[in-house]
Amino acid sequence: MGREEQIISERIRKLSELKKKGINPYPNRFEKKQCFAELQEKHKKLKNDSKTKDRVKTAGRIMVKRDLGKISFASLQDSSGRIQIVLQDKETPKDTFELFKRYIDAGDFVGVEGIIMRTKRGELSIIVKKLELLSKSVLPLPEKWHGLRDEEERLRKRYLDILMNPEVKELFIKKARFWKTIRDFLLEKGFLEVETPVLEISAGGAAATPFKTHHNALNMDVYLRISMGELWQKRLMVAGYEKTFEIGRQFRNEGMDAEHLQDYTQMEFYWAYANYEDGMKLVQEMYQKVAKETLGSLKFEAHGHKVDLGKKWEIYDYEKTIKKYTGIDIYSATKRDIEKKLKELGVEHTKDGEKWSLVDSLWKYCRKKISGPGFLINQPVEVSPLAKRKAEDSKKVEQFQVILAGTEMGNGYSELNDPFDQEQRFKKQMEMKNKGYEEAHEHDIDFVEALKYGMPPTCGFGVSERLFSFLMGRPIRECVIFPLMKPEEGREKK
Repeated sequence: MGREEQIISERIRKLSELKKKGINPYPNRFEKKQCFAELQEKHKKLKNDSKTKDRVKTAGRIMVKRDLGKISFASLQDSSGRIQIVLQDKETPKDTFELFKRYIDAGDFVGVEGIIMRTKRGELSIIVKKLELLSKSVLPLPEKWHGLRDEEERLRKRYLDILMNPEVKELFIKKARFWKTIRDFLLEKGFLEVETPVLEISAGGAAATPFKTHHNALNMDVYLRISMGELWQKRLMVAGYEKTFEIGRQFRNEGMDAEHLQDYTQMEFYWAYANYEDGMKLVQEMYQKVAKETLGSLKFEAHGHKVDLGKKWEIYDYEKTIKKYTGIDIYSATKRDIEKKLKELGVEHTKDGEKWSLVDSLWKYCRKKISGPGFLINQPVEVSPLAKRKAEDSKKVEQFQVILAGTEMGNGYSELNDPFDQEQRFKKQMEMKNKGYEEAHEHDIDFVEALKYGMPPTCGFGVSERLFSFLMGRPIRECVIFPLMKPEEGREKK
């Protein structure tokens, strides 16, 4: 029997003995009155080798246990931090001391009552007067420096990763702050938070491959949304709302890499009577606010790029930027010219793809060379079927993409509100889809009908949690609290 098997066997034996003694190892409640950070703050001026008369009642998980005969120590951890507990002969009741020595292990949750003191070495501690087992740990915790080194195991057992690594725990506290800051920012600007359907009859609002499922009650196939309610929020503009936003999960059945996942959190806002230039000003202000609140700084590094959100935000022209880095004029070049250049540059692309999908692959090659911060503008209408055409050049649209650290970090535009132009673009997208371009937009007849009732000039914008992962300088999968994982071998669902 291996060491871990011995530990598990011993803990199961302790469980059995506790039950025989009438002690419930899994009670349903404990009245915790103080968290550890609160105790640390309140008694930070307490001198070494001194006690208080304060009686405290608190609880947490034992991380380390040391038994030195007439005195025992344990490090207790809760969601706010750590504190030491001390059990000592003549200070701790005999039955409590005996319970701790014989039945309590690292990993167990315990509730304690006692007196606050600071040791000679300066460690704030609780002299235990009462102790209650709240949850018996059967499996041993991983060792701090030798456990959970494999990345797949860390992500699969994220609860242990968070428990053992304070920096991972802090990561998700920052992520909550990231989304709270975006929500608060928009609410302060007068936006209304809304909820739109996750299941859709046609997947619209973005160029992406959807997940397909079946709705049993209605006996029809439906799609998981690929955008944060873009076509629904525009219907709300038709309905008379002027500022809306939604934060939620969306789903794209595409590849996984350091920047992309299949299910992730996205925010989209829609702002009536504003255009893409208004959107750029609002988004710059929002990003600076979010970075400051999340990081405490406007500077970060990601994928070899150094970014300072406090410097001047540049403007990048789609056509000119591609020509600068590749020599290709996207309007005069043929499909064959672009395919040749992509092959020359070693860029993977869809074989036999439509010309404008190849142009988009060319742009993504160029984008990697730009650190930002800045906005990409003047995209061709063929790659942006939901944006309004530029009045001065109908080949291009009023779109803006945030460019940071070599990637797109948000996308917005003056929304197309001409129903006839929209209908023609949807038809063109369906032609592309029929030729094999899976990410082309669906033709949403109901949405076109809504536009025919009239939608005001509107600016729309969306950003995903990819921005957070870049601010943290981590792959996006590490920034998801429980990423989707393949089942371990031998644990497949039967």
